[in-house]
Amino acid sequence: MSPLESNFISRGSNKMLALNHVIPFQLQEPFYRFISGSLKHVGKVLQLVVRLPEVYVGPGSSLLLCDAVAGSGVKRLLLVTDSMLVKLGLVEPLLQRLQVSGVEVTVYDGVKPDPALEQCEEAYEVLKRERCEAVLGIGGGSVMDCAKVIAACATNNKAIWKMTGFFKVSRAPLPVYCVPTTAGTGSEVSIGAVVSDPGKKRKLPIIDHKMVPRMAALDGRLMIGLPPGVTAATGMDALTHAVEAYISRIAIPETDQMALEAVSLIMRNLPRVMENGEDEDARQMMSWAAYRAGLAFSRAGLGYVHGIAHNLGAHYHTPHGLANAIVLPYVLEYSAPACLERLAVLARASGLEQGSETDDMLAEKFIERIRELKRELGIPETLDALRREDIPAIAGAALQEAHLSYAVPRYMNQTACEALLQKMLAKH
Repeated sequence: MSPLESNFISRGSNKMLALNHVIPFQLQEPFYRFISGSLKHVGKVLQLVVRLPEVYVGPGSSLLLCDAVAGSGVKRLLLVTDSMLVKLGLVEPLLQRLQVSGVEVTVYDGVKPDPALEQCEEAYEVLKRERCEAVLGIGGGSVMDCAKVIAACATNNKAIWKMTGFFKVSRAPLPVYCVPTTAGTGSEVSIGAVVSDPGKKRKLPIIDHKMVPRMAALDGRLMIGLPPGVTAATGMDALTHAVEAYISRIAIPETDQMALEAVSLIMRNLPRVMENGEDEDARQMMSWAAYRAGLAFSRAGLGYVHGIAHNLGAHYHTPHGLANAIVLPYVLEYSAPACLERLAVLARASGLEQGSETDDMLAEKFIERIRELKRELGIPETLDALRREDIPAIAGAALQEAHLSYAVPRYMNQTACEALLQKMLAKH
């Protein structure tokens, strides 16, 4: 990215920092509430215009998706994945199915966790060289996000940084098909994609209803054998999506139903897949839960957990699911006074109610259950990479993202966010 491009992206950040210095936060908060409240109206419009992907569900459904891709008339396809999935042999059956059906497939397996601009640009060059007509992402959230960005680049003739933000994808991307191999991100149904700019230590979100994939396959069989650490982190990512969507101030009955279903499924099935990674039924339920959580947050939005987690990832390349899992209970503890009733409902959906508790008690039980679940999954309370000197910058960037994008239940200022991050410092 050129200095001119970096300056363009950072201009909004500089204005926000100046605003924080000049205007007291008590006067800023009503403005943020107005902005985030208006997102509810945007969400209602999106309900009318967003096309949900055609979804194939169940063991072996990924092969049915391949048949559908071939049947749609695609002749030249870019298959985006990572090298580990290729080595594990997960990609080969799908590749063979496509080739037998007459689809000429080019494989790009250079996606790394937390994909950077350079990887997306490299894959886009492969797509152009091979004259591919569509993109298939097989992998976790990094792979699917990369596939979506490549497809948008192909039709918009824009640098990635020029599509960063809300509704800047002018033309519909090439057809995108997704086969998630983790149960976490919900990228197979979401309206966005996120890539990293390592040089500027920032995340670049591209949010547009045109980014929704054409088709997706929720094939729990592909997730059998997923390492426990990845299973835990991605499962907590899906849980975070559902929880933040449910406590959002712009949640609606439809998103509430999706979020509660996802929370209930994850609380019951994530421990099962951690105990037995070969449990195909539990894997399938986790895949469905991640999908439902993705639907919920695509309409109701996210919150401070994601604002902070994105910036921990930008600074330290912390895996996104792990960052969410570490941050989640701290943010819920801070937010609880403004959403006790909603946290109590989440506790009931998690099977924690015993019949006589108040909403306050249930909210506390839900947050404690998340901490307990983290301990069961081997997820730490703190982040070893976090440095005290980085906290002001991380907090500032997280608040900039959240205040202009998410309808959080309780707002926090710079001081509160820094104090929350300090709780995540490892005690060396």
